[in-house]
Amino acid sequence: MAKARIRLEGEKSKDLEYVTNQLQAMSRALNVKVRGTVRLPQKKLVIPTRRTPCGDGSDTYERWWKKISRWFVDVEGDEKSLRQLLRIRIPDNVYVKIILLSS
Repeated sequence: MAKARIRLEGEKSKDLEYVTNQLQAMSRALNVKVRGTVRLPQKKLVIPTRRTPCGDGSDTYERWWKKISRWFVDVEGDEKSLRQLLRIRIPDNVYVKIILLSS
C-alpha cells in the first residue's frame, strides 16, 4: 500500500472544495482509503503601497490583501488506484503538491 499526501493551495476556497469533492468521489469508486480534508490556517499577504506616484504631498498608503487557503488530504491505496485518482480535473488557480509517504 502506498500513501500520499495531496496538498492544495488556492485563493478561492470553492475551487479547493470542488477538487476535494472530486477526490473523495473518485476514491469511493476506486475503494481507496481517504483521510480527512484538513484545513490549514490561511496565509495572509499584505502589500502596503504608496498612493502618490511622485512622492510629493502627505504620506498616504493603500493596503492590499491576498488570502491563500491551504488544505491537504491523505490517501492510502495501491499505486494503480493512486494514478487513477490523480487524473481528476483541477482548476488553473489551484496549486497541487503530492508527497509520497513511507508506509
